[in-house]
Amino acid sequence: MPQGSGWTENVLVKRLLFTLLALLVFRIGVHIPIPGIDAKELALFASQQGAGLLKIFNMFSGGALSHFSIFSLAVMPYISASIIIQLMTVVVPALEQMQKEGGVGRQKITRITRSLSVLLALVQAYLLSAGLEASRGPDGGMIVLDPGLSFRIMACILMAAGSCFVMWLGEQITDKGIGNGISLLIFAGIVAYLPSSANTIVEMVKQNSGALLGAIGIVAFALFLVFAVTFFEQSYRKIPIHYAKRLVGKRVMSAQATHLPLKVNMAGIMAAIFASTILAVPATFLSFGNAAGNVWLADFLPGHWLYNAVFVVLGMFFSFFYASIVFKSDDVAENLKKQNAYIPGIRPGSETAEALDTVVTRLTFAGAIYMNLIVVVPSLVGGTFSQQMTFGGTSLLIVVGVALEAIRQVRAQLATQKYDHLIFPSQTHPRETTSNDTRL
Repeated sequence: MPQGSGWTENVLVKRLLFTLLALLVFRIGVHIPIPGIDAKELALFASQQGAGLLKIFNMFSGGALSHFSIFSLAVMPYISASIIIQLMTVVVPALEQMQKEGGVGRQKITRITRSLSVLLALVQAYLLSAGLEASRGPDGGMIVLDPGLSFRIMACILMAAGSCFVMWLGEQITDKGIGNGISLLIFAGIVAYLPSSANTIVEMVKQNSGALLGAIGIVAFALFLVFAVTFFEQSYRKIPIHYAKRLVGKRVMSAQATHLPLKVNMAGIMAAIFASTILAVPATFLSFGNAAGNVWLADFLPGHWLYNAVFVVLGMFFSFFYASIVFKSDDVAENLKKQNAYIPGIRPGSETAEALDTVVTRLTFAGAIYMNLIVVVPSLVGGTFSQQMTFGGTSLLIVVGVALEAIRQVRAQLATQKYDHLIFPSQTHPRETTSNDTRL
């Protein structure tokens, strides 16, 4: 790719600027409310919800739901549609065949996912608007100034359109920016809560000096979690791969030894996002239905034992399910066989596939345990210190995971543009290359 002569012509800079601009647009839309809402009563109602609906939805919408803005649904319908389509791919032969068709098949599945996202957005928008009409502020005031069918239709149209725009914005970031657009939008929403979370801890210490020890413990534990997530997200199991002598064109390639890197947490942050999205559904009805007074139902809210238990089950399921999607042992074994490569001590073909499947299963099990511990343990530690973890495990997992992925893509862009001196400062500037030079 030809290099630009000026700073503004740098492809990486353009991608970073586009990403920042898109995130800015998203943050502006978060604060555009839907007409017909009493902002004061809504704020009071939001402050009552604590660990209910708003804590879950706001994590994905960046606080849009607490303002009942046009971006209230954010990427929730798209994530829900993705879960449904991926689950149906396993049981519906037509979808499974599309997945095997390569790029064309993926485009068809993407169109189906988008259509289902719009449908889910309309349904979720109607439920949210109807639930808000039935809710009251702490003093009994109405949140919706003029409830009725007209308000619900308007809210459905605006929120569904806002969700479609956010979905489109995420795709634009993926294509023209840095990182996965949907994950970055969630990342931006979570990071936006960092100042308020820090302020909550400071105010807590000001009001109660005895809470200083608990606050220090919470901060220290959060830093430990950051280290743990960073360590596991960058951990790999290296499978040795040997290439026998082979003929490539007119050249004879000598035998080579390399490795196949397999991530410990192969599902990444997707398992946590999928599990949180599904558990947001009962939290919605519990929050708007004022069911928190029921002891058994209250245990299904975030931070309680039943919620944690169900999250562990869903986390384990989606970890294995997503790992089976991103890594196909049979396909990898077949590709190795075609390239005249093998794992030492294991025959090519079916035995290689079985060996890889065994390794992936063990890694996924370990990764699922790690992911569940990161999500569940913070709420238990908060109870130990008699403090609330304002920055939950799911949020931390998403923030660190997305940040690491963005860093990897930035480094890849730098390497692609032959800016090795930025990655390795000790090296000199790379020499000018000719059109026949393919080295980085």
